[in-house]
Amino acid sequence: MALPLLFAMVLHEYAHGWVANRCGDPTAKLQGRLTMNPLAHIDPFGTVILPLLCLLMPGGFFLGWAKPVPIDPRLMHQPRRDMALVAAAGPAMNLALAVGSALLFALLLSIDPTIGDYWSKSEGTPPPDTLHQMFLLPIAVMSVYSVLINVLLMLFNLLPLPPLDGGRILTSLLPQTAAMTLMRVEPYGMLILVGLIILDPQIHVIHTITSTLTHSLSNSILSTAVGLGAGNTP
Repeated sequence: MALPLLFAMVLHEYAHGWVANRCGDPTAKLQGRLTMNPLAHIDPFGTVILPLLCLLMPGGFFLGWAKPVPIDPRLMHQPRRDMALVAAAGPAMNLALAVGSALLFALLLSIDPTIGDYWSKSEGTPPPDTLHQMFLLPIAVMSVYSVLINVLLMLFNLLPLPPLDGGRILTSLLPQTAAMTLMRVEPYGMLILVGLIILDPQIHVIHTITSTLTHSLSNSILSTAVGLGAGNTP
């Protein structure tokens, strides 16, 4: 799970920086953040500590983030429009990674349809007994986790709460007065998010995103992948 999560978070931030650079803001590039090197994007708390805490704590949610890339809207060609594009680039990258991972899973199923038995059999399923399966099965498992993780990150980041991407997109689309009101929420955004997590047993906002919507969309993508894999099997 760690490798797909790292790729999901790093490429999410890379997408923000790449689109910002295309829109006229080279800040991320000048600060060495327009790179796929994970070390440039690791945030000690969001990339390491929080995911570990989520694994240790009960509750069924899994969160994390990479170090946000620096953005300067003043350098963009059309700041309001371009900020919406930059914000949308991260979730769009996660969606692309989810689809790409599902297609990889479909390819693996077409090569070895027995890979699907790993999920369909009971807990007593014996381990893979051929080098072929021992090589393909770990990649297939990581591709499934990649779909789940990327769908989760996409939906979570689309919450309409600054400084999340959904809040930035909404700020760019709202009329000026409403946008300024929403921007004033940004300094308190993370506190509001922590409050939502703490109160989630009562209001079920985070659970709906991390469980219901994530699994529904992930299952749709993976079912399509399984169908493609089965359809390509001779």
